[in-house]
This record gives sequence, C-alpha cells and structure tokens, in this order.
Amino acid sequence: MSGDAKKHIATLLAPGFAEASPFVLAEPLSFWGGLDSATGRIIDRWHPQKDAIITGRILLMTAGRGSSSGSSVLAEAIRLGKGPAGIVLLSRDAIVTVGAMVAAELYGIACPVVMAREEDWAEISSASRLTLQASGDAAFILLP
Repeated sequence: MSGDAKKHIATLLAPGFAEASPFVLAEPLSFWGGLDSATGRIIDRWHPQKDAIITGRILLMTAGRGSSSGSSVLAEAIRLGKGPAGIVLLSRDAIVTVGAMVAAELYGIACPVVMAREEDWAEISSASRLTLQASGDAAFILLP
C-alpha cells in the first residue's frame, strides 16, 4: 500500500490483516444456509447475489443476518480457505465476529472484522481495493 493511501478509522471487532478487492453485499447475508463453506459461494436462493463467490474478497456488509449457527459456517469457510479475506460491517454483529474469532483461535487463520463509520461507508464500498489493519486496540481501512 502506497504512502498516499487514504486511511479511515474503524472499530476493531476481530484482529488481523487483509488486502483484497471488496465484495459489497446488496443486502445482509446469513452464513447459515446462505453460504456454502466448501466453495465460498452464496447459496441463499433469495439473495440477489446468489451464486457469487466471496472467497478471498473483503466482504462489506451493512449488517449480519440470522442464525447464531452462522458463526460455525463462517469459521469452517475460513478453515477451508473459502471464506472472505476480511469483513467490514456498518453495524456491530456478534455472530460474524465470533465466527472470525473461532477461526483464529482454533485454526490459526485470521479474518479481520472491523466496523466502519457510517460517514465513510460510501467511499469504502466504492473502492476497487481495500486493506484492513486490525491489531491491538486500533483498526484502519485503507484505500489506494
């Protein structure tokens, strides 16, 4: 990332580092029944982005949706190398955060989860590439 990158302050929910192209969800996704952890494909038949692959992307979600079992699906996708590289939320979501924390604790694979500020969302969600830096008590979203 170049020295002239734009840096947005975020709230750290799960630590880690990720740099990838973003995938902006058109509406919230429940990982339980909504994501195939073996392929990284959205399988929720009602989701407007059904069949899209989130593997290796920085997933942007305004909010999570649904079942507490979604944590285990996210953790399994991360374990299999089919999950997102990182996740940016607009509102705090314990299910998504726990899934990333479980993957880090059990499998040693970090998937940073951060919460963006509402005033930064439009710029972040229109970026072609993002870097997430989340460690200690600080988190940043960097745009090229």
